[in-house]
Amino acid sequence: MNAYTPKTIAQYLDMLKDALKGADAALVQDALYDAEEYLRSELAANPAVSEAELLAQIAGSYGDPEEVADIYRNTEVTVQKALAAPKKTESSSPVKGFFAVAVDPHTYGALFYMLLSLATGVFYFTWATTGLSMSAGLMILIIGIPFFILFMASVYAISLVEGRLVETLLGERMPRRPLYQAKDRTWMDRIKALFTDARTWLSLMYMVLMLPLGGVYFSLSVTLLTFSIGIIAAPLLWWMSESGWLHFNISMGNVDPALASPFLFIGGILLFFASLHVIRFIGRWHGRFAKHMLVPSGSD
Repeated sequence: MNAYTPKTIAQYLDMLKDALKGADAALVQDALYDAEEYLRSELAANPAVSEAELLAQIAGSYGDPEEVADIYRNTEVTVQKALAAPKKTESSSPVKGFFAVAVDPHTYGALFYMLLSLATGVFYFTWATTGLSMSAGLMILIIGIPFFILFMASVYAISLVEGRLVETLLGERMPRRPLYQAKDRTWMDRIKALFTDARTWLSLMYMVLMLPLGGVYFSLSVTLLTFSIGIIAAPLLWWMSESGWLHFNISMGNVDPALASPFLFIGGILLFFASLHVIRFIGRWHGRFAKHMLVPSGSD
């Protein structure tokens, strides 16, 4: 146990944050939220006990900051193993690695996210631009300021929902808890914290950027997959047409279809797997980008 026992909840949280220095920013935010929620609920349940006495009493049950930090770090190892892609074994050849992308669940998570991003991008952009324009238009009325405050609060809430999508589909660790808002804080303090938190403004920028990014993601994923599947299907359709099973008018120009078909089929398969690699790479990149925008380093 730490030789120094914190006297206030704020000191406890500062010590916990120092103990988690270097840890994932999303982990730090979750740990601070859980600790503050627990400590303040205990303080509310024991109004006759001072913060210093309470922290001394529960140090053995909840743990001092270093012990709590170790628990979260150990738990995070399990979480990261669940989120991480399957590791390649030393015996795996480059060829096996190239085709193994088809059995990586993060590949299909990234594909689903890219297809979904067109809809989410339109929604995020519409919400952001409509909220900003309505806030600006209502500023001349008394309702303008509370409307703008509610809109910015909704932006932060949407960023948490987006974080869950990113973690579930792209495998990037994101916060599962918001910043803890103590019940004894005044409304003015909460509003000030909302507008001084970099997360709020970066989340708003992220929502605007998701419209062009979503359009690119959707178009790229659909184009890559349909083009590669089309190349794979062309020789098969030609052979079925030649066999009389189907009637297609497929022309390959001056190239002999019988000679070109095997090469097209193999090339289409290679292009399909290469497309999956591109999709998985984009998913990983966007996961890091989303974390950079929605979870500032250190959870300041």
